Amino acid sequence: MKNNNLKIFSGRSNIDLATDIAKSLKQDLGSISIRTFSDGELWVKYEENIRGCDVFIIQSTNGPSENIIELALMVDAAVRASADTVTVVIPYFGYGRQDRKDQPRVPISSRVMIDILTAMGADRIITLDLHSTQIQGFAKIPFDNLYSRTVLFDAIKNENLEPSNSTVLAPDVGSVKMSQGYAKNLGMHFALIDKRRFAPNQAEVNHLIGQLKGMDVLIIDDMIDTAGTIVNAAKEALDEGAKSVTVVATHGVLSGSAIERLNTASIKRIILTDTISIPPEKRLDQMKIVSVANIFGEAVNRVHNGESVSALFEF
Repeated sequence: MKNNNLKIFSGRSNIDLATDIAKSLKQDLGSISIRTFSDGELWVKYEENIRGCDVFIIQSTNGPSENIIELALMVDAAVRASADTVTVVIPYFGYGRQDRKDQPRVPISSRVMIDILTAMGADRIITLDLHSTQIQGFAKIPFDNLYSRTVLFDAIKNENLEPSNSTVLAPDVGSVKMSQGYAKNLGMHFALIDKRRFAPNQAEVNHLIGQLKGMDVLIIDDMIDTAGTIVNAAKEALDEGAKSVTVVATHGVLSGSAIERLNTASIKRIILTDTISIPPEKRLDQMKIVSVANIFGEAVNRVHNGESVSALFEF
């Protein structure tokens, strides 16, 4: 590994994950100063020479939205400091659900996020489990979408679920492909909930396809935001006679009343990754957090050394 000109920096959204990514590469995070002025404006300065270096900037763009501005300023500063390449590593890609013009007079927000980073001079984007993979088509620079399944498979296997008595339940039509992939690889049954969304963050169950009675149910989604979808799916599974419900998601957004909903739901285990920093007050006893640092570390290493990243996409 030619680390002589590899530099890894982190924004303030998820320093713990960035530190672990750097450690997986036997690196230290680069020195950078980021301050918020009294009026809310941000100030960024690299505290070491990055001229001619491959710079990797790690920043999840979950709320607050200033995380996006902070990332844009870091990219601009790196370009102006004559970095050879600037790669943006976004463990959680915010605004990823606003990927199309689904009603009049609204923006395609995910496109806006990519345009900002591209305009600032980013050479490449690396992210994990995009809500919609079509977002990659908005970018004119290389855009790698990694998958968390490696660490999630291990976490699921550690739950010691018997495949013949377990069912992977897709909580909505959008998660069918991912859920079917997990069911196939884990040797489990598959079921689907037909959900109708009547307002943002509000949905109700219409139909259930599949057998859940007497089964240990595994609900898999790319994220838990307000937890309405997950909790409704868990309730439906238990109402249908499921023995237990285990929830698996990559991104723990956990906004609004998500924690209250999850805490009162009869969910045996909640498995999340560390793409978003989850504060202590949002951590539940049944919650298990697994790290994706090695996945990103391997991607950073391959990009830095000019090697193929496609091997990380294989299902």
